[in-house]
Amino acid sequence: MSGGGVDIMDRFWSAPPVTRTIVAAMFVESALVHSGLVNGMRVIYFTPFIFKFPPELWRLLSSFILTGGGFNFVFDLYFMFTYSSGLELNSPRFTQPGDFFTYVFFVATAIWISGGLVLGAHIFTSSLMLAFIYTFAQDNRGKKAHFVILQIPVELLPWAMLTLTLIMGGPQAALQQATGVFAAHLYDFLTRLYPTFQGGRNYIQTPAAIKRYFGAGTSAYNHKAYGTSFRPAQNVPQQQSRGWTSGFSNSWGGRGSGRRLGGD
Repeated sequence: MSGGGVDIMDRFWSAPPVTRTIVAAMFVESALVHSGLVNGMRVIYFTPFIFKFPPELWRLLSSFILTGGGFNFVFDLYFMFTYSSGLELNSPRFTQPGDFFTYVFFVATAIWISGGLVLGAHIFTSSLMLAFIYTFAQDNRGKKAHFVILQIPVELLPWAMLTLTLIMGGPQAALQQATGVFAAHLYDFLTRLYPTFQGGRNYIQTPAAIKRYFGAGTSAYNHKAYGTSFRPAQNVPQQQSRGWTSGFSNSWGGRGSGRRLGGD
């Protein structure tokens, strides 16, 4: 194996657990679908297939981890890894073991309800990515990000991405992708804005069982560190993000052709 391959694998295995699981699942599922070994219609979301007997419940997960084809396969994996690991390791929101898992579960549920049940979307990968980027942008307000050839405030990054999707994929694609912003903002409102400025209670708490599963109370967790086996936080780029555009034209009609741009 080449030195570059070793470095990639070392970086992958040093990633925090939720990110590593998401990216590994994305790689396996997307490789099987885009190689033709698995029919894509078996993994995307369809409401009638969920509310039937027996329900095809795997679609609730598989519809969040299907990448684009071609070069988008690499881009989607890389930028999902970048933003997800950046949040899981460095975000001040996720200070306890399992907090990031709770965040992912909440935003994915909100995306499924708003995008799948309300808007009839079939693939939620771009929405989940946009949720991560929205939260990343809120955590890094005041910094700069690269969007295509422009440098913009990082907090404008999600909106620039939606504009690009609107231009390249049309209003429906942009509206479906925007469910990621809705989900991430709803999480921000319920866990930070409402409790801080309105004096309300934060009802989105990580269950004790989840905390224990992710190692609460063990010596591996000190504040928010995941132990020495994981990459130090400063290795995850936070200062800037490098932009890209990707197209995913497919016969399923679940995603727009213009989707998102990425991190470092």
